[in-house]
Amino acid sequence: MRSLKTTTILAGILAIAFSSSFAGETSKKSVPPVLKHKLKSLDGKDVDLSKYQDKVLLIVNTASKCGATPQYKDLQALHEKYKDQGLVVLGFPCNQFGAQEPGTALQISEFCTKNYGVTFDMFSKIDVNGENADDLYKYLTSKKANPKTAGPVKWNFEKFLINRDGEIAARFRTRVNPQSKEVTKAVEAELKKK
Repeated sequence: MRSLKTTTILAGILAIAFSSSFAGETSKKSVPPVLKHKLKSLDGKDVDLSKYQDKVLLIVNTASKCGATPQYKDLQALHEKYKDQGLVVLGFPCNQFGAQEPGTALQISEFCTKNYGVTFDMFSKIDVNGENADDLYKYLTSKKANPKTAGPVKWNFEKFLINRDGEIAARFRTRVNPQSKEVTKAVEAELKKK
């Protein structure tokens, strides 16, 4: 009788453990707020940012006629060096700072490809500050999402490093080059976390 009770209890425990692990395998990880946005790619296609889930992201507002424009080359080098490890660079052209991104999507695309060989993902021109700011940037600059470095974007080529959990891991101002030790060290640290 005692062994029957023990067998029944063990069978119950195994059934619960099996069903819990099976349910865990099929349940989907929830999409973090930073990836709950849909934007247009530079070629006009809809892009759901949730496709970047579980990746490390470097989100950058870009411009073609800025003193920092050569950072495209450094962003491309960063992209090439770390893409196979899970880094995704996302470029968002913006004309809010000195009207330094006046071009059309086609002009921006041609400029980036011809001058810097850009192959990382580029999006349609957006605002990053003010009432017309894209919701992605409203989120990135909010105190809720970014309590340490919240606030408006100050200039072109500000960079937000997003970890695999969709949290802002770091924010780098314009003057910080994408290939600087500060950026590469932060990127490598996030890529090591799986």
